[in-house]
Amino acid sequence: MKRSIEDTSIVMVGAGNLATHLARAFYRKGFRILQVYSRTEEAAKTLAQEVEADWTTRVADLAPYARLYVAALTDEALPTLVPQLVAGREAGVWIHTAGSLPIDIWAGYAPRHGVFYPMQTFSKRQEVDFSRIPVFVEGSDAEVAAFIRAVASAVSGQVYEASSEQRRYLHLAAVLACNFTNHLYALASDLLARHGLPFNALLPLIDETARKVHVLAPHEAQTGPAARGDRTVMERHLDLLADDPALQELYRRMSAGIARQQNRQG
Repeated sequence: MKRSIEDTSIVMVGAGNLATHLARAFYRKGFRILQVYSRTEEAAKTLAQEVEADWTTRVADLAPYARLYVAALTDEALPTLVPQLVAGREAGVWIHTAGSLPIDIWAGYAPRHGVFYPMQTFSKRQEVDFSRIPVFVEGSDAEVAAFIRAVASAVSGQVYEASSEQRRYLHLAAVLACNFTNHLYALASDLLARHGLPFNALLPLIDETARKVHVLAPHEAQTGPAARGDRTVMERHLDLLADDPALQELYRRMSAGIARQQNRQG
């Protein structure tokens, strides 16, 4: 009898934000999570208890018989750990979850390997609906790619194949759209706080801005003084930022960028 994909046994290598949400998604879909590894006992034990798995803080004690090993570690740590992680566990499929690391970090160590990249921002205390998260997969051969895609399809309704080169640009776009945008929220929050105003006042505007790009192209959704070429308003804003040269320069550069893009789009 053909076994279902949910019979796949999994070892989670990592217990951070992404690993936590991914382990929860696997667990809820009925996958068997054998073990959770983390350098810190508290993180490993906490996640392992949540998904009914064993845990360890020692690479040498990783289970040698899992069908799938999911490495959700930092981009700095993973490449140096690959030889130790895979040694004695070459029979399993090894995947990493990074947007900016190529598939070939596994080359020469794990015969069957790939990438499982969920493009989303994760925080442990903020629940996400994994079924709505786009997952980009890549495999060392067609069979492995099909297996990884099947695993991804069990937890997400949006699964795509992408090469390592394509994924580099996905990750860059994600940084621009998410991390840089959130930094702008932080700058706006600080500005309002300095003048006795609540950040919550911006939330309806933030929500509507995000909603619009579900139905309009970003350049079509662009509004504001830079988009309409209102130099009088922009100069007033720059005057208000005279005591913050860094933010003033950011405002100037962002406004110029918006104007250039609007001109290109006609």
